[in-house]
Amino acid sequence: MKEMKTIGVLTSGGDAPGMNAAIRAIVRAGIAKGMRVIGIRRGYNGLINGDMIEMNLRSVSDIIHRGGTILYTARSPEFRTEEGMQKAVRVCQEMGIDGIAVVGGDGSFRGASDLSSRGIPCVGLPGTIDNDISSSENCIGFDTAVNTVKEMVDKLRDTTESHDRCSVVEVMGRRAGYIALHAGIAVGATCIIVPEIKTDIEKDIIPKLQNIQKTGKKHFIIVVAEGVGKVDEIAKLIQDKTGIESRATILGHVQRGGSPTVQDRVMASEMGYYAVELLSEGIGNRVIVMKDNKVIDYDIHEALKMEKPFEERLFNIAHTISI
Repeated sequence: MKEMKTIGVLTSGGDAPGMNAAIRAIVRAGIAKGMRVIGIRRGYNGLINGDMIEMNLRSVSDIIHRGGTILYTARSPEFRTEEGMQKAVRVCQEMGIDGIAVVGGDGSFRGASDLSSRGIPCVGLPGTIDNDISSSENCIGFDTAVNTVKEMVDKLRDTTESHDRCSVVEVMGRRAGYIALHAGIAVGATCIIVPEIKTDIEKDIIPKLQNIQKTGKKHFIIVVAEGVGKVDEIAKLIQDKTGIESRATILGHVQRGGSPTVQDRVMASEMGYYAVELLSEGIGNRVIVMKDNKVIDYDIHEALKMEKPFEERLFNIAHTISI
């Protein structure tokens, strides 16, 4: 087993609240084990171009409460090529980096696997607000994003109620409906529309709104996942069919930012510490995940093949109680 004298840490893909907490844990746990820790800036792009800095205990002071990532993040088409990966390996060798902790999503994990197979052991930590890492029940940033949506829709409700409107709100989540589902329940949305569940607006949404109107309710919140989209069209259709004044709101990238919640800070810290434990033992090609509220690890290839069943029971609960 190769002794780990120096490890790197990078954040890749979309930023997520809690990434800084993970960086902090990795740096301090690494130093506590007598290792040098190199902060690699701007993800794999920074690795290829040698954009990095040696970190110390004070490098990560007062960052646990900050959103975003102090190491920045970027996409790297070059790293997807064999030439780019070999360049990254050479940089690691030149800098004496023996292993890397990678905070990001599935694409970042594939990169970590590619490096591991080329002699640079990597450990992945799931950092994405979408919560769409199949192998992990929770991802760093998801809880904060859901709470951000909750706060914003609570404010939007004031105007919606004042004008007897229907607000159709698009939330992030790319091809996943986890933010929409959890935030939709939290704000008492009348309807939640996600890509995982087929929804016909005219057959499923319009009749429900009309029935609820008969009970005396005059304002409505509908939460739509980004992967479904077309919120302007949905709002127009609702207004045309029900007579309810309807407006579309796209919350956008504000959902990525903000101070991470306690859950995200604690989970990121625990995952970061565990990543260093694995790397210190020379173990790479692993993904750290939450399973039954415990931090465990899987082989990256095994993790990438896993499927994450959508929470249909929770969706059905939301549909039943939103009347």
